Amino acid sequence: MKHVVKRVWSFVLLPVFFFSCSTYQRSMDKYYVAVEAHDYDKAIQRLNKDKFIKRSRNRLLYFMEAGKMYRLKSDYTSSNGYFNKADDFIESSKKSAVDVVVGNLINPMQQVYRGEDFEQYMLHFYKALNYSSLGQMNEALVEARRITLALDAQSDKFKNKDRRYSVDAFAFNLQGMIYEMGGDMNNAFIAYRNAADVYVKSGNSYYGVTIPEQLKKDLLRTASAMGFAGETDRYEKMFKTAYKQENTQGGELILFLEEGRAPVKEERNFVLTSAAGSTGNFSFIDQDGYTANIPFSYNSYGISESKLSAVRVIRVAMPVYRIAYPQRSSTSISVNGNSYTVQLAQDINNLAVNILKERFFAEMVNALARQLTKKLLEKGTQAAAQGIAKSQEKKVADNATESEKEKKKQQNADNAKAVGEIAGLLINVANTITEKADTRNWQSLPAFVSYVRIPLSAGENNVNVTSNGKVKIIKVNGGKGLQMMSETID
Repeated sequence: MKHVVKRVWSFVLLPVFFFSCSTYQRSMDKYYVAVEAHDYDKAIQRLNKDKFIKRSRNRLLYFMEAGKMYRLKSDYTSSNGYFNKADDFIESSKKSAVDVVVGNLINPMQQVYRGEDFEQYMLHFYKALNYSSLGQMNEALVEARRITLALDAQSDKFKNKDRRYSVDAFAFNLQGMIYEMGGDMNNAFIAYRNAADVYVKSGNSYYGVTIPEQLKKDLLRTASAMGFAGETDRYEKMFKTAYKQENTQGGELILFLEEGRAPVKEERNFVLTSAAGSTGNFSFIDQDGYTANIPFSYNSYGISESKLSAVRVIRVAMPVYRIAYPQRSSTSISVNGNSYTVQLAQDINNLAVNILKERFFAEMVNALARQLTKKLLEKGTQAAAQGIAKSQEKKVADNATESEKEKKKQQNADNAKAVGEIAGLLINVANTITEKADTRNWQSLPAFVSYVRIPLSAGENNVNVTSNGKVKIIKVNGGKGLQMMSETID
């Protein structure tokens, strides 16, 4: 029987290794290779042929990726078609009981992906840019109003906690730009003020972004345009700068620069241990040797203290971000003989990493509960299988000697134990295979979003963007009021 147990181990080790290595990045590797090569037609082809991304639980990612690819192809109508589907999905998708059970008993990768809050704001960002390029100003203003709804929902979720991502300064700033582009100076002022207040409250820096000088100018300009002398004076003193009216008869361009690629989610294993004689408290150590304590309310998960005391060591898988593009490049902008400074608007590297850190312990507790449930199922299955094996033992002949009876009894006990071990092993293997971190995210997003506001001359303007020794010339017609565009920096 021991020989059988060894063969079972050999049989199951290979699939355990194979399945444990799979991540979202690896599943989508061919698609992202095409994206990196700027071959967007091939990227769309691979996206549409990929069975993994087309699964119902990954539908939001499919919509977002498709929308981004069509935007990069300058097909703004098709792009917004997919982005609108993504928006509708976020609004209509609610966690079902089945989704919760799947996440708790298998892994969160099997749940429906509903996106990060900052990914939703990037949807509004791209949709507004698309509508601007299509000349559909009313639709762009709808996006500004939808940003308010998203911000309200985010604030409610985190109850405006100072140390949580409960607001988004970039979203407020973007909202102000959209309102100003649509001629609504009052709402533009309110949005700019909200953005500035987020930075001021956070010490003039929010998730890696220092308050942009351009935002200060926009706030003072819109306050002055609305005749809010008190607000103009207050923010002039706060920012230690005076409002200066600028000549913008030829209109202006807000140029966004998208650079790099968003960080990649990877899986990291943590080993959790419970001290002898202690229940409700675990400590973990990760692969880098970092340790911490995890208080665990086992009653909340329907796990008894007696069962918990039998579990000493557990491995859980958690998501971590790997930065793929660590630094911004040196970029210069020149138009009509004048140079302009590019300012950082959103640092997705910083945002993604720190948001994940904020919810690390909550996710660790959920992962612990999931693994405890699996571990107890494993032990229960082993005990049940051993009991069944014992109940089916063949009786020893009545005329057998005492030595033969004792030998048969020991043999039956060994066989029952082996059956239990095999049953427990099979459950253990299933648990090991299914223990995965959720490594999904919208990876075609940039690492950084910067922007610059440029006064234009009437007629054609050549906007020279110099980055990494490469010069890109963007032709823009002035005299159209405020315009918004976006370019990708290689």
